[in-house]
Amino acid sequence: MQPTLLVLAAGMGSRYGGLKQMDPMGPHGETVLDYSVFDAIRAGFGKVVFVIREDFAEAFKQGIGERFVDRIAVDYAYQKLDDLPEGFSVPEGRQKPWGTSHAIRAARNAIKEHFAVINADDFYGRDAYARAADFFSMLSGETRDELAMVGYPLANTLSDYGRVNRGICELDGQSQLASVEEILDIEREADGTVRGTNAMGEKVEIPTTAVASMNFWLFGPDFFEQLEKAFSEFLDKSGGELKSECYIPSVVDELIQSGQSSCPVLPTSGRWFGVTYPEDKPHVVEAIKALSVAGEYPSPLA
Repeated sequence: MQPTLLVLAAGMGSRYGGLKQMDPMGPHGETVLDYSVFDAIRAGFGKVVFVIREDFAEAFKQGIGERFVDRIAVDYAYQKLDDLPEGFSVPEGRQKPWGTSHAIRAARNAIKEHFAVINADDFYGRDAYARAADFFSMLSGETRDELAMVGYPLANTLSDYGRVNRGICELDGQSQLASVEEILDIEREADGTVRGTNAMGEKVEIPTTAVASMNFWLFGPDFFEQLEKAFSEFLDKSGGELKSECYIPSVVDELIQSGQSSCPVLPTSGRWFGVTYPEDKPHVVEAIKALSVAGEYPSPLA
């Protein structure tokens, strides 16, 4: 069965200042998301599922989803604040969703096959999707719990205009993910040093050569069962907080540390572009234009 691409597109882009998933970036009005789906199609993916919010569902379907309905199977899942495991409820005063784990969980009824997860506003490059498709193609039909990650050098994932959050990865000698730690507010300081804040609230220095997770994850269909358990444990511990989030790198790290899973890291030679802040847009526009001129990207809308 062909793998599915799961696109996390429920965020409004608070730091960016608008719905950046629908902001034109390509020479013919293409969005970053258009390129992502285009790359997945030519890598052999058979379906795309968009995780969105119900309040902008129609605008998203008309502006993005309908562009691909004749080329790939398209489905939608809705991230809802009150979509929680049985026995849990939203604490009074909470307004924001529960993080990337919650977003992936929203698609649990829409996906029964192997799938890759991406952010809607990240340009991952053709090579990343090809490596993901190759990984899936090597799995036997009975493999349902395999997972993997596409990794990028941290230096290629920073913004010149503000702080970013990244899953910083440690690899073992067999290119397996040994651990992943979510580091917040990463930025390059005036002296060139890169620092961020760890889960303990400590400021830490990070090598620019460190492998960063850009939330390009590969999962088997059984991952939803593991995710349900991990998300419930998170809610038990932190569900009463108004801004707590359950990050997918933390879930994967727990699976690795507990010995339940191993996670190969697939290095990519592709170029990653991020649109976190409005000032990032000109860089992304020029980078995509260069790839288009080089012939790597005919218009995804053609």
